[in-house]
Amino acid sequence: MKPLIVANWKMNPTTLKEAKFLFDKVKSIGAVICPPFVYVPVLKSNGAQDVFWEDAGAFTGEISPPMLKDLGVKYVIIGHSERRKHQKETNEMIDKKIKATMAVGLKPILCIDKISQIPKGIKKGLIIAYEPLFAIGTGKACSPEKA
Repeated sequence: MKPLIVANWKMNPTTLKEAKFLFDKVKSIGAVICPPFVYVPVLKSNGAQDVFWEDAGAFTGEISPPMLKDLGVKYVIIGHSERRKHQKETNEMIDKKIKATMAVGLKPILCIDKISQIPKGIKKGLIIAYEPLFAIGTGKACSPEKA
């Protein structure tokens, strides 16, 4: 399997003008670009930062897998540590998101900091992004021994 570069822009940049400028600079490198949702349709980005597990319904603020697919998104970040922390996402919720995403042909990128976060029975087509919590936001590279 070849390496995959994924750029999670989080809540940056703050303007569409800045987003277009950045996107134009990096789109040719073949990375998965996951900008804030408001920029996905404008930039025609191939990645999204999150998804909900239902296809439709009364879920204010959520984005469904079919909506993302319709926008041309191919990859979706699921289970990011910030969502686990701030939105209290559980492994059960993340499992639902993975299944819903795969059901419409999108490729889930599951963020984990320990092996136990990989759902049982889901292996084929699941991309794993290993990010140990002790290394997030430190600005320091993790040694191979610690990783």
